[in-house]
Amino acid sequence: MYALKTLRDQPFRFFFTAIGVALCVVLILFLLGIYKGVAVGSVEYVRSSQADCWVLQRHATNILRSTSLLTTKHGRVLEKMEGVEKVSPVFFILASVKLPKGPASLYLTGYNPASGRGGPPAIAEGRNVEADSEIVLDRSFAAKYKLKTGDWLQIRDDTLMVVGLSKGTNMFVIQYAFITLQEAYNIIGIEDLVSCFQLEVKAGTDLVALTDSIEERMQTVVMYDQETFLANNIREMESGILPLLFFVAVIGVVVLTAILSLILSINVLERRKDFAVMKALGSPAGFVAGLVVAQSLVLAGSGLLMGVVCFFPLMKLVENLAPEVSVLMSGFNLAIVGVGVLGISLISSILPVRKLRKIYPMEVFK
Repeated sequence: MYALKTLRDQPFRFFFTAIGVALCVVLILFLLGIYKGVAVGSVEYVRSSQADCWVLQRHATNILRSTSLLTTKHGRVLEKMEGVEKVSPVFFILASVKLPKGPASLYLTGYNPASGRGGPPAIAEGRNVEADSEIVLDRSFAAKYKLKTGDWLQIRDDTLMVVGLSKGTNMFVIQYAFITLQEAYNIIGIEDLVSCFQLEVKAGTDLVALTDSIEERMQTVVMYDQETFLANNIREMESGILPLLFFVAVIGVVVLTAILSLILSINVLERRKDFAVMKALGSPAGFVAGLVVAQSLVLAGSGLLMGVVCFFPLMKLVENLAPEVSVLMSGFNLAIVGVGVLGISLISSILPVRKLRKIYPMEVFK
């Protein structure tokens, strides 16, 4: 392949260009991985909930960046509503724990273990809490601070034993931890408060009619079905740090396009006489332009392969150095990046191809 031969004539340029492409690919993959990790960790708690409905304070729409305060009295009213099978209170608290390296923050989730609602989405190690003196930590938080099941944590004046590690509970900037509802009351020193209620309704219940009935009976609350509440939290998650990740990824795409366009343009200028000879000898229409496009595809493909190979070891290294950085990658994301990089290579060849049009066969005789 002549395009590859021309690139091999300058091995150092070829190698360092491929390295540049690979770094851009790693950056884009890493940002996509963080995006997916944050997207899963932020809403997995809600997504995995088996609740049919969520009841919160009137102004609240989500549990990520909304404050909702209700009382246990609301729960007693809900239990008496026709169509309600089970009411499970959940209390969220931003709290600090005392660690040898200093204080660390957790999104404490107090719930009633007997209800089977409000606990961690999944247990990676150990078990759920069963007593007020126990706590389940997010596994990335535990890895960051070298904690394991059987260790003890001090929160305010209470000391809790780590009995389990959860997954799907890493929100990137903070992590969930799970305790009993009574222990949550012990920590804040106030009882009878909850953040929300998870409802299980009886089969055949009209959710719309139930919602109207509850909101009419208690005008300080709002009720969402599971699908709507999940959508609310996803929308809130996407309006946070994720736009920044998208913006940085766009910068990576622009840099990658500029690198390829610059290298190909330099190559066209350096081989100007060679291209003039090809035209003078009557090369087929589109052959010279196709040569530049082929060079771009070879450079992009080499960098893409190098970037994918390097990405997974680097991902493991990052997770070991900063366990709270959850990077998730799927085959679909890899395919999207691959198609995107090849598309960028085609866009990058536009400027060099335009330069080719300004090369005339008569330049051979200068």
